[in-house]
Amino acid sequence: MPRGLLITLEGLDGSGKTTQIRRLAAWMQRRSLTPAITRQPGGTPTGDRIRELLLDSRSAGLAPLAEMALMFADRAQAISEVIEPALAAGKIVLCDRFTDSTEAYQGGGRELGSATVLELHRLLCGNLQPDLTLLLLPSLDASLARARGRNQRVLETTGQDESRFEREQEEFYRRVWQKYREIAAREPNRVIVIEGNLAIDEVHEQIVEAVAERILAFGPKT
Repeated sequence: MPRGLLITLEGLDGSGKTTQIRRLAAWMQRRSLTPAITRQPGGTPTGDRIRELLLDSRSAGLAPLAEMALMFADRAQAISEVIEPALAAGKIVLCDRFTDSTEAYQGGGRELGSATVLELHRLLCGNLQPDLTLLLLPSLDASLARARGRNQRVLETTGQDESRFEREQEEFYRRVWQKYREIAAREPNRVIVIEGNLAIDEVHEQIVEAVAERILAFGPKT
């Protein structure tokens, strides 16, 4: 059976990744494709517990290296439990964040550097690379405003606090933003940048165009 296709969506919190993954999955399902959908951190029972620790504002004292180690613990579990089995079964996997996020947030935002992130990815994740990455880059101000508003609504309706990263200063996010741009420049064949404060439908159209081309090239079966 042909190996499946790993498609990741990246971007700042509030860039619209979750909305676009849902729309992309629906587009695939209308074409008789059945993608496996997951997210990082999270996506497994262990990963969901790690996610709660990482994103809760009560974890404010978490050291940058500990934060990065938890990200990779979550990712290694997700690869073993969800991603690799789906790829081996020939499925398309849609993943909300992957190692690019760690390189951007911990490597860039926390200033731990790219080399450490990439070496840990090689050692702990078998150097598994996405076949296609869709990087959503609306303006920094728009992303942060949406993310903070969403987290406040979630807190008010569910009591779940996932605002630890949104409490960072703007300079932290500028470093994250710049690192994402560096990744895209380094790997232009893998990373498709969708930039600007576009309407949801406009972003979806660009995503579908890129994904259709990659599916045609790789031809995974579901």
